[in-house]
Amino acid sequence: MPVIDDTLKHTFGFDKFKPGQRQVIETIIAGKPAASIFPTGAGKSLCYQLPAILEQGMTLVVSPLLSLMKNQIDFLKSKNISAARLDSGMSAEDYRSTLEAARLGQLKILMIAVERFKNERFRTQLRQMNVSLLVVDEAHCISEWGHNFRPDYLKIPLYQKEFRIKKVLLLTATATQKVIDDMCKKFAIKRKNVVQTGFYRKNLFLRIRPVAEEKKDTLLREVLAEKPDGQTIVYVTLQKTADRITQMLKENGLDAEAYHAGMKNERREAVQNRFMTGKIDTVVATIAFGMGIDKENIRKVIHYDLPKSIESYSQEIGRSGRDGKPSLCCLFGNKNGIPVLENFAYGDTPALENIRQVLESICQFKENLFEVRAYTLSRNADIRLLPLKTLLVYLEMANIISPKYTYFENYAFKYLIPVENIIEKFKGEKAQFVKIIQDNSKTAKIWTQIDIDNTVAESGFDRQRVLTALEYFHEKEWIDLKPKSAVEVFEILNSEFDIDSTAQDLANLFVEKEKKDVARLHDMIELFETDQCLAKSLSAYFGEKLDADCKRCSVCMANEPVKLLSSDLPLLDMLDFHDLVQPLTNIAEAPLPVALVTRFLCGISSPRLFEYKARQMDGFSWLEAYPYKIVEKWVQLHNK
Repeated sequence: MPVIDDTLKHTFGFDKFKPGQRQVIETIIAGKPAASIFPTGAGKSLCYQLPAILEQGMTLVVSPLLSLMKNQIDFLKSKNISAARLDSGMSAEDYRSTLEAARLGQLKILMIAVERFKNERFRTQLRQMNVSLLVVDEAHCISEWGHNFRPDYLKIPLYQKEFRIKKVLLLTATATQKVIDDMCKKFAIKRKNVVQTGFYRKNLFLRIRPVAEEKKDTLLREVLAEKPDGQTIVYVTLQKTADRITQMLKENGLDAEAYHAGMKNERREAVQNRFMTGKIDTVVATIAFGMGIDKENIRKVIHYDLPKSIESYSQEIGRSGRDGKPSLCCLFGNKNGIPVLENFAYGDTPALENIRQVLESICQFKENLFEVRAYTLSRNADIRLLPLKTLLVYLEMANIISPKYTYFENYAFKYLIPVENIIEKFKGEKAQFVKIIQDNSKTAKIWTQIDIDNTVAESGFDRQRVLTALEYFHEKEWIDLKPKSAVEVFEILNSEFDIDSTAQDLANLFVEKEKKDVARLHDMIELFETDQCLAKSLSAYFGEKLDADCKRCSVCMANEPVKLLSSDLPLLDMLDFHDLVQPLTNIAEAPLPVALVTRFLCGISSPRLFEYKARQMDGFSWLEAYPYKIVEKWVQLHNK
């Protein structure tokens, strides 16, 4: 296809395709769904960017991170390609103009987060857009077998059908064969249309450096001083570790900045932009940093703490050396952080009584409709938002509930012109309708609250008609419209389910997921301590067979397996249980649930602990270095 080569050269400035790109692009242009399984930095983005230019309609990209969207949009605009993103940080004017451009066919690419599909306002606008291709980036998130399962991703195939988007392209760097099968099944993609290129990159030098916990700071300074020279990402598990190490490096005269989810968006963006432009040597970051970072000359990726899984490790080291030049991927071999990583899995496993509370709330709803106010239900049931979403997906899979729609409980707006001027723009029935909207709207100092239910009752129009009118006023810049309080509505398919047995079945599903997540962590440890070539073992995990050892990893160079170090901890029996939990006992109602106390001691937050402001209490996270199950048994023994 000459047009493909012409577009590659004249629009993107490239002389040739990277491996696999042409095959994916030709499949999409031929009107078939496809999947691109390329390693990090191997050019997945071009697989949708180039077809987007040639498609008649707009390409809608679902992307998991704001930083990923930002970099992609900046790149596309530099090539004079009309592209935009929608995110919650946008001004009302930018949001309005972006939606209008998409609706009028003025955008070739629009990037959104998956949660945007639940936005009632966006869904109304999306029905008026001509979307020719749906792209799912980080598509492994759709699979429960993957390392970063996100329940909202399970609904993307339903959205594709609902909005009648004919073609889909799945992109990921980290998918085992089981995950690929799952992805293809959910989107009806034939295996012949899955393009998978080699995982191995010979310019990455994989090193594991065994080190005691107390010597990690010294080793970090040594590795930063080693060749190759260039910018570095240092990955850590916890936000407080990122802050502490950044301060330590600065005190030793090194140029470093922290990056984690606890920082304000503006500061994170500033750090990322300075790193991308070469103004910061080292970023000390949690996994919040890196996804979608398209920078060619990162020379070192250092894992100060262990990554969460083999998939996470491969993604993170894949951010180095994209220019093909030698790059160091150094992992500090220390097992002390394993309990902290395990805690992420245990923290996402709701207790049986908490699951039961959600099921009881379903039975309380009448007319076979179950309304979910996520934050309220999360707080009442003491289940984090992500596992609560997973629980709702499990209930869908069990045919107990089925999603119907999401609406905003409240709509507020600010008049940008006098209300009289708005009414004057209409005649007859339409003017009467606008008058009803005005009569059912009450203005405080600045913002006006509309009673949609009363408006529907008085006008005889349905809710969608009212929202369409408000959206029209917003587009005309007569009002500034802001939705509030999202409510997900589910149809109750089976109201006769047995609460006890269903709660136990769901609890078992979460325990199985927990076991898989913990096992994935220990599979990673096993790989790091293997007596086989690290590059060979890593490639084999993702289905690629290397004919020979790499001759440059830690195992190949030492000709023996690496042993990760660990430090002994004091026995729990030496600690005073009641002293540790006294701050929690002083504020929480007795008896304290075992799960709540265990999470408190292990530093695992939950909605209820957040409500208690547990992070500010003495005792919180004091036992985070201990395995969760050991702490749990200790709590069961003493929590009387």
